Amino acid sequence: MSKAVTLSDIAKACDTSIVTVSKALADKKGVSSELKLKIKQTADELGYVAPKPQQSARSDNIVGVVIPDKFMNPNGSFYWALYNDLVKQFGQNGYFCLIDILSEDDEQSLTMPKMITDGTVSALVSLGQLSREYVVALKRNMPNMILLDYYIHGLDFDSVTSDGYGGGYALTSYLIEKGHKKIGFIGTVKATSSIFDRYMGYMKAMIDHDLKVRNEWTLDDRNNREFIRIAFPDRLPTAFVCNCDEAAFHTIKQLEEREIRVPEDISVVGYDNYLISEVCNPPITTVSVDSHRMADKAVKLLINRIEDPLRDASTVKITGSLIEKGSVKSI
Repeated sequence: MSKAVTLSDIAKACDTSIVTVSKALADKKGVSSELKLKIKQTADELGYVAPKPQQSARSDNIVGVVIPDKFMNPNGSFYWALYNDLVKQFGQNGYFCLIDILSEDDEQSLTMPKMITDGTVSALVSLGQLSREYVVALKRNMPNMILLDYYIHGLDFDSVTSDGYGGGYALTSYLIEKGHKKIGFIGTVKATSSIFDRYMGYMKAMIDHDLKVRNEWTLDDRNNREFIRIAFPDRLPTAFVCNCDEAAFHTIKQLEEREIRVPEDISVVGYDNYLISEVCNPPITTVSVDSHRMADKAVKLLINRIEDPLRDASTVKITGSLIEKGSVKSI
């Protein structure tokens, strides 16, 4: 008995995406008349039989959310909070969410999530930094897509991020106002676009105040998969700007192991204003990221993309606010 022809078979034959095939066969907008005719003719030639309505897994009101597993802390994370906000915002607009936690192996091999290959979802949110190659592959298979909490230079995609550059500048300027002149940065700068932007904000504030940026005080906090121990030099600055609250938490704990107190001996600031910034001792001075607003903007942009597939891509940056807590001392 021959294998049933699928949407994926038709997409490969026509060199297009599964979503485009589904739209063409359903006579929906967003597909040119020439391509629609080609897809229908190919479907007939291959002997495609459309599933009965009750058998179809595809739903136009189901949105996929792809998150790399390296961003999913088992004790909860900023990304879980952002995902929960997405679920609420999509729900209020009549959409349901499916989550796929992407493994590093699948990302490297460009293996698409099953919810895309089987046509279950009609749109996609990519939450947390993925490689350029994987994002391009995702877009090829799912044109209705938005990047959330990151962007990739040179790719004309919808994206929503926090204003990391402004936040890094504000945190560094705050430390300078508190009398600090020797300030370092903790974060693997090239790991994500968010960390890079926060580092550039830190750099700009240091330059604007005629302060020297020292390479030995720019310290990595992670590899491709997880946080690592920070290689502190013997001579330390008086303050560190950390790329996120979790990095600040690890910094404080590792400094304590060396009997260096925060903020008495050294000041530390973070970014996100997530739960860990409050439970840390001392509580971490940070920049508050409005995850509700980020989710709201992402949902609106994606729905606009679904309704108008040909519109120009949009980039939205959400400004945060500095929250003073207990991890900084004036000098």
